[in-house]
Amino acid sequence: MSLIPATILTGFLGSGKTTLLKRVLGEAHGQKIAVIENEFGEENIDNDILVNETKEQIVQMSNGCICCTIREDLRQALQLLAAKKRKGLLDFDRVVIETTGLADPGPVAQTFFMDDEIAESYLLDSIITLVDAKHAQGQLDERQEARRQVGFADQIFISKTDLVAKDEVDALVHRLKHMNPRAPHKPVHFGEVPIKEVFDLRGFNLNAKLDIDPDFLKEDDHDHEHHHHDHDHEHGEHCDHPHHHAHDDDVKSFVFRSPRAFDPARLEDFLGAIVNIYGPRMLRYKGVLNMKGTERKVIFQGVHQLMGSDLGPNWAPGEERLSKMVFIGIDLPRDIFLQGLEQCLV
Repeated sequence: MSLIPATILTGFLGSGKTTLLKRVLGEAHGQKIAVIENEFGEENIDNDILVNETKEQIVQMSNGCICCTIREDLRQALQLLAAKKRKGLLDFDRVVIETTGLADPGPVAQTFFMDDEIAESYLLDSIITLVDAKHAQGQLDERQEARRQVGFADQIFISKTDLVAKDEVDALVHRLKHMNPRAPHKPVHFGEVPIKEVFDLRGFNLNAKLDIDPDFLKEDDHDHEHHHHDHDHEHGEHCDHPHHHAHDDDVKSFVFRSPRAFDPARLEDFLGAIVNIYGPRMLRYKGVLNMKGTERKVIFQGVHQLMGSDLGPNWAPGEERLSKMVFIGIDLPRDIFLQGLEQCLV
């Protein structure tokens, strides 16, 4: 049986997760989707979409989708769904996990890598985060869960942009880019999103061939940087955005770049050491690396203490062999990371 793709849908209370989910479930895409709901009583999809109210853990919906409310633990719910699929008792193509608005997506993501049975049945495709344009700035200021949800995202959808002024949306986008430069973001109106922007994003292939994001090595439009690594992505730092107020978010990102090759043994030792110490605060990290001893790009990414790497395609003739790594985390000691990486270069 091929791996079942799984998508984690997260976002703070009222950001529009259920609206997006309803839209996805109702679209005529021909896919059968199993939905796992992290029940928290805030917004229960069952009342609106389900054909029959029932106390069962797994409910079949009218369009062939399945809804499963977690009453125990995520691992058990995933195992139960996979077992029923193997036995032919349930037919579905993919799983969407809708987390409660107060959830930290980290432990949800880790479930897919820490448990062998889950890793053999599922492939975590991506984490999608919804951000409510009207309330996001306050939520990001006050709630670490909201900041973590942004830090973990592979794709960010901004809802309710029609309720705020354009400069407020611009300021929010600027802030989100600083917190997580690797996740594309776009406004979404009442959950109207093309399916291709929700599924098969391959944002999270730790346990499969790691795909290269073609835009990953390009200069980011908010990097004003020409040496080997970036200025800190601190809010309010760039004078070209005078209307942005400074937000001292604990979730921040920074980028390391170098045209020099890495020494594989030194880099492995250093990454092992920092993951050991700072792993719980390292939300997401990713890199395309120029490694001594191979003509191929080395692709790596991780979440918390879990790290995966793989050989990518060859460096093209004439292509600049530029290593680029992005780290997104909570109060990470930027200087220690950048200096340590510098010392791993040949």
